[in-house]
Amino acid sequence: MKFVLAAAVMAGAWAAAPAAAARTAPPPPSAVHAVSAKPPFSYEDCIKAAKQRGESARHSKWHCDQLVKKGWVRHPKR
Repeated sequence: MKFVLAAAVMAGAWAAAPAAAARTAPPPPSAVHAVSAKPPFSYEDCIKAAKQRGESARHSKWHCDQLVKKGWVRHPKR
């Protein structure tokens, strides 16, 4: 019975070790966005980029509207 308890404790310790190491590691630097390319981006650029990715006009508008809500894209000029 003690062997089963010891095995359970060791299994828990082995399972927790990688998770603890993953939480303490700093995030890697992002090479996706250059220093000069910071949000908010223009709405027109968002529409152009969405169309280049093959999105329909309706979906690209929805996608860019969602990015406006998140603050990544400026409101369109009306």
